[in-house]
Amino acid sequence: QVQLEESGGGLVQAGCSLRLSCTFQGEKFYRYAMTWFRRAPGKERMHVAAVAWDDVTYFADSVRGRFTISRDNAKNTAILQMNDLKPEDTAVYYCAADDNYTGPNDNLYHYWGQGTQVTVSS
Repeated sequence: QVQLEESGGGLVQAGCSLRLSCTFQGEKFYRYAMTWFRRAPGKERMHVAAVAWDDVTYFADSVRGRFTISRDNAKNTAILQMNDLKPEDTAVYYCAADDNYTGPNDNLYHYWGQGTQVTVSS
C-alpha cells in the first residue's frame, strides 16, 4: 500500500519561491514515477511536473524554466522547487505516484496525496 503526503505549501508574494515535498510511504519508491498536479479555484486539475524512476523529468509549458522536480530515493521523497511564483500558480498542489509516468491525464494515476495549498499574492 502506498501513501503520499505533501508539505511545504503556504502564502507567498509574487516572485518568491516555495519548495514542496511529497513523502512516499510504501515499498520500492525508486520504481515509481512521481508527478505533481495542481487544481486552481474553479478549474480542473492540471499536470505540473513529473520525475520518472530514471530521473527523466517532464514539465507543463506554464512552469518550465521556473519549476524543477527531483527525487531523493534515500528519503522516499519527491521535491518540487517553485521559483519566480506568479499569482496564476495559486492552487492546491497534489502529488501522485504510479509505476510509470503516464502523462497529464490524472485519471491514470493510482496513488494520491491530500494536497497542499499554495497561494501567491500579487
